[in-house]
Amino acid sequence: MSNKFASGKRAIASCDRCGFRYKLKQLKELVIKTKNVNIFVCPECWEEDQPQLQLGMYPVQDPQALRLPRPELGIEDSRDIQWSWNPVGGSRADDDGLTPNNLAMTISIGTVTVVT
Repeated sequence: MSNKFASGKRAIASCDRCGFRYKLKQLKELVIKTKNVNIFVCPECWEEDQPQLQLGMYPVQDPQALRLPRPELGIEDSRDIQWSWNPVGGSRADDDGLTPNNLAMTISIGTVTVVT
């Protein structure tokens, strides 16, 4: 049984995007959002299907929180926060028992010589 269409060895066609003439076998079919749109373009105009256009096509389950969270044991240790701003350590006169002041600041200043 013979083929339904001619081979098209010498067939000339124009790119649907830029309009330049190419051999029919050089043109590629353009795919947009995983669908063939029956547009044939030259190798210079052809581009792959963009994966960003497929966002929302497939369900994504991304849970944000635990259903039944349990508190960690030894929570007193996790509340020992070392603040590092005004004043260093965060300890003030009225919260000495609440916030420990274990931070120490070390500063070294060099010399500056100005010549005019």
